[in-house]
Amino acid sequence: MESNIPEILADRLNVEPVILRGLSNSELMLVLKISLGVWLPVCIITAGILGNFGMGFGAAMVLIIISVLISGTLLQKIKRGRPKFYYQHKLRFFLNDSVFKKELTNRKQVVRYTGNWSLGRDRNEPKK
Repeated sequence: MESNIPEILADRLNVEPVILRGLSNSELMLVLKISLGVWLPVCIITAGILGNFGMGFGAAMVLIIISVLISGTLLQKIKRGRPKFYYQHKLRFFLNDSVFKKELTNRKQVVRYTGNWSLGRDRNEPKK
């Protein structure tokens, strides 16, 4: 039986699909790497002081899972009802205003302009 509904091909999507609580694949990998880099050393050092390294690995894995779930929920709330790439632009504006003001302003990576944009030609100019 043939269906009239076209198949959706993953290579034709404009943005990455959400795979876990508002996180796309690249966002999930970034959250995993950051939480692994933070929680694993903290838990291993704490477990070394307490004398049980197995407990440190277990606690690190639990904290990594909790971090992924919490960050996914936060991103889900941030993304809801917003245009695509909203939070990336907000982060870039924040970094331009506070942290990397001199570097980003010199490289012109962030364009902030309020007003009418023009194509650089006049309406009354004759066509060639």
